[in-house]
Amino acid sequence: MFSSQRLPLAERYAARLAGDGVVRGLIGPREAPRLWERHLLNCAVLADLVPADATLCDIGSGAGLPGIVLAIARPDVRVTMVEPLLRRTTFLEEVVEELGLTNAEVVRGRADQLHGERRFGIVTSRAVAPLDRLLEWSMPLVEPTGALVAMKGSSAADEVEAAGPTLRRLGAAPPEVIVLGEHLLSSTTVAVRVVWSDPAKVSLPLAPNPAAGRSPRPRRRSQQRSHRRQGT
Repeated sequence: MFSSQRLPLAERYAARLAGDGVVRGLIGPREAPRLWERHLLNCAVLADLVPADATLCDIGSGAGLPGIVLAIARPDVRVTMVEPLLRRTTFLEEVVEELGLTNAEVVRGRADQLHGERRFGIVTSRAVAPLDRLLEWSMPLVEPTGALVAMKGSSAADEVEAAGPTLRRLGAAPPEVIVLGEHLLSSTTVAVRVVWSDPAKVSLPLAPNPAAGRSPRPRRRSQQRSHRRQGT
């Protein structure tokens, strides 16, 4: 899942998560002993669903799962990590600079603040929200020929069923539930992939849903900042 050239970067990231990540409250202390199986490899298999040379947006990136992992595993992919909380974006920026991930950028803000401004070939997330709400935040960021690829758990099928009205209103095709990592991991990864029903009809703005919740915002109000970091 990591080439011989990129594996040392993954190892340094794992060490950073097990150290600073725990101290700064980005992951729980009980997660440190199982970082590889439960987090890094669990995210790395998502690379199978990312086309070559794609642009990818990871919303609610947190400690960089899966954004940092995919930036390491796939240097051909341009990764944008969107995260509203300052302590998390600070950590992400430090990791991007330390590892020299020139294919990664960190944007502090909510996903909906990018609506109408940017689009990506792949929009991904991990444990951010139920699928119906995730569609509201993510699909406006998906290019006409792109896809939403959300990491989900055992409730994936139920979330797909509950999201039916939202899928139809947005003009999205029926989702595909994909199991990744079979014969590689002891615990497989479940991903839900959503594309547009008719790419030729995709336009912004999408039909609004007044009842939909907004994507997560920082605990303290502050001006949105975008940070682009390049390694040396």
